[in-house]
Amino acid sequence: MNVENDPLAWVKHAEEDYAAVQSSLRRKQPLTSIACFHAQQCAEKYLKAMLVVGKHKFPKTHDLLLLNDLCSKAGIFLGIDLKDFHTLSDYAVRVRYPGDDPTPDEAREAFAIAKSVRRFARKFLNVT
Repeated sequence: MNVENDPLAWVKHAEEDYAAVQSSLRRKQPLTSIACFHAQQCAEKYLKAMLVVGKHKFPKTHDLLLLNDLCSKAGIFLGIDLKDFHTLSDYAVRVRYPGDDPTPDEAREAFAIAKSVRRFARKFLNVT
């Protein structure tokens, strides 16, 4: 099996991103850019894992709104506010460069969104 077609490979990478967010936020001075980037990556990889399970194709993208739309078309309804997906999608690029660093509150919000996607996806994928 091609690793890109293995949902558990996507889950493994999503969990690494999840751990990176947790670690970044636990610091005395949180690493907000890293936390936001990895929160986005965690959500993205879980969305892709759910699409892979159903053998649904998706483009190489960091756009969570598009991935959520593809999930919806596949009958996977996460029930997450589109505004939250937009916020998280922005962190795929915004935080890679200096100048627009997220606040600790924004990083915690990004983590909360990623946790919601993760919770849904793990239940959907039957991953314990």
